[in-house]
Amino acid sequence: MKPAMIRYRLLILYLLLTACTAAMAIEEPAYSVVHSYDGFEVRRYAPYLVAETIVSAPAEEAGNQGFRILAAYIFGQNQGARSIEMTAPVAQSPSAIAMTAPVAQTAVPGAYAIQFAMPAGWTLATLPQPNDPRVTLRQMPARTVAVIRYSGTWSQSNYREQLAALKQDLAREGLSWHGDPIWARYDPPWKPWFLRRNEIWLALD
Repeated sequence: MKPAMIRYRLLILYLLLTACTAAMAIEEPAYSVVHSYDGFEVRRYAPYLVAETIVSAPAEEAGNQGFRILAAYIFGQNQGARSIEMTAPVAQSPSAIAMTAPVAQTAVPGAYAIQFAMPAGWTLATLPQPNDPRVTLRQMPARTVAVIRYSGTWSQSNYREQLAALKQDLAREGLSWHGDPIWARYDPPWKPWFLRRNEIWLALD
């Protein structure tokens, strides 16, 4: 291999590693690891705030559409034109609407809730109100979730394979869950697929 090509590849590797280090510095919602199992872990999340939008689109496209709407909000499309730091992950889950009681919900076919977690230090009173009516602010409650972490592409086939593996592992350990899965993505689309951090969360009973 020519020296110029070796230097080029080393430069690309350096840039990738630098990007990974920078990504790890992005704030995430606070949690503690309750227990680590073979193939997944159980986490306890403290309450945190999110900016959320509901998108009606195929699962493969909903995340990108929702990301653009929420990115506009944190980059200044809000009352006061204030900038809010980017956090991770971008969470996606089937949208649900309340029926006759707060605990009775049904999924809306073809609709997905896309969420950005808000940085610690903000409150519902201090967060700037969105200019876009498609963006809402709310607090996620404390919860315990089972989490499987994986790298790779954002394809639905990869997602379904990992979700099936998580459910199988939970059944093996005698753990039950409820609600729809949350798909959490921590990296930008330009990051190589083999370096991405992806997760699926299931709320435990």
